[in-house]
Amino acid sequence: MSDATTVAAEAKTAKAAGSASVMSHLVADTPAPLQDGQIIDGVVSAVGRAKVYVDIVPHGTGIIYGREYMNARDILRKVSVGDAINAKVVDTENEDGYIELSLKEARQALIWADAEEAQKRSTVLSLEVKDANKGGLIIEWQGIQGFLPASQLSAENYPRVSDGDKDKILTALNDLVGKHLSVVIITADQKEQKLIFSEKSLEEKEEKGEKLNKYDVGNVVKGEVTGAVDFGVFVKLEPGLEGLVHISEIDWGLVEDTKTMFKVGDQVDVKVIEVKDDKISLSIKQLKENPWMEAGKKFKKDDIVDAVVIKYNKHGALASIEEGVAGLVHVSEFETEENLKNSLSLGSVYKFKITLFEPTEQKMTLSYKEANEGK
Repeated sequence: MSDATTVAAEAKTAKAAGSASVMSHLVADTPAPLQDGQIIDGVVSAVGRAKVYVDIVPHGTGIIYGREYMNARDILRKVSVGDAINAKVVDTENEDGYIELSLKEARQALIWADAEEAQKRSTVLSLEVKDANKGGLIIEWQGIQGFLPASQLSAENYPRVSDGDKDKILTALNDLVGKHLSVVIITADQKEQKLIFSEKSLEEKEEKGEKLNKYDVGNVVKGEVTGAVDFGVFVKLEPGLEGLVHISEIDWGLVEDTKTMFKVGDQVDVKVIEVKDDKISLSIKQLKENPWMEAGKKFKKDDIVDAVVIKYNKHGALASIEEGVAGLVHVSEFETEENLKNSLSLGSVYKFKITLFEPTEQKMTLSYKEANEGK
């Protein structure tokens, strides 16, 4: 190959390399195309009647108008040419060639991003309670409505009212409306529009978790009664840790009113029966002899027994054959509740037939009709 041919070949190669280099730079400098839903930065270039134009370098001109303008009109009325704003792309190119934008949706997206960051950092927020319902409290943060479930209230603010009495719960929760609570975000889900708060700080949860780890099912411990309510008794096991003795776990016999049995400050022995979901459940009755076990040695199905009527309920009446051992007399035997009450008086003793007896399950049913047939 001649020198001239070699030089020409090298020149051709260099030119091709140079073209490739220029092309690579052009590709690198070309901005990625906009996507629907993308959050962009722009500068207000003009303000018209119910329209705002935004310069989006290097993509073109954006516009906020129509419904999107109306949704954010309170903010847009205050903007001026030259103001920097964030907006969300609604349409990358409408029929007029503009990029359609939403200011409100962009603001919402940024707020949700802040909420997610606050959740990750367990940032403590002081927020006002706006409203209450039977499940918890309504709290607003940066214009987004959130919810604080009653179960996430601190021990100080938790509504200690009758189990299942939603009206009493609502009354207690309404007392918190207008107050400021220190809360953390535990759920921030923009897609589901779900913002959930907790009054229990991360430190409190970790501290409580450490305390709970010291207790196992079956442990017997001493505690102090801190409250007696319709559905049970709250017992403090140590500072910062309370457990609940449900009314069904107070005694083997019928418990009508916990307040007549316990008062705040009483010292009690309790047995741990469950540790779950940062809660500890306790029992007092399990530290006493189970009367059903003794009754199981003395009675059996089909026995005719004497029993005292101790309570009416929606299914009929409860009658006790021994202290702590009671069975149901179903209302169907009497056709109506009125007939049952006319036939069975509270505190009176009658003959009944045991139609179901399972002492290990603490279950028993009694029949007045079968025990008194022919009388």
